[in-house]
Amino acid sequence: MNHFITAIGTDSGKTLVSAVVCEALGANYWKPVQAGLPRDANTIKELVTKPINIFDEQFVLRTPASPHAAAIIDNVTINLDSFKLPTSSAPLVVEGAGGCLVPLNDQDFVIDLALRWNMPVILVANLYLGSINHTLLTAVLLQQKHVNVTGIIFNGEPNPESERIILKHTRYRVLLRIGKEPIINRPRVKWYAEQFLKNYS
Repeated sequence: MNHFITAIGTDSGKTLVSAVVCEALGANYWKPVQAGLPRDANTIKELVTKPINIFDEQFVLRTPASPHAAAIIDNVTINLDSFKLPTSSAPLVVEGAGGCLVPLNDQDFVIDLALRWNMPVILVANLYLGSINHTLLTAVLLQQKHVNVTGIIFNGEPNPESERIILKHTRYRVLLRIGKEPIINRPRVKWYAEQFLKNYS
């Protein structure tokens, strides 16, 4: 099954989660829009042990900013019709940019890509002060848009009470909890992939 990885905000851990899911499912990887460097595809190459295909981005923008703003700087036009899902013989993991309502242009948002391809979402929530509000707002949006959510992955220092209240109101299943890791490498990603599979099946 294909999955779209999105999050409650920027720097929530989507690329790490994408690596874990690719490792777990033997899935190929694609990021439709890369805004700023280094490329997240290079991080995936460094972290995944299984032989997977990493497809080129549809757009590579130089400025680390919202895609709509980075595209203006690069004099590039982004619209939904520009995107073509890669043909993949294996499951495909698609990593979004930022959070669900990060704009691609004046009309469309990152979550519209998941809707366009009818792709189930894995939501990444990092646990900082204010993350309850951001996670529940994201969940409301996904519900309003009738997005199929496979589950949630918590990332960072554990916060049992934050997790409890989020799960109570979203009714999401927990696919994985990623701790605050001093080093992320292939063995660690492989270990998390094994934990992910215990909850995914």
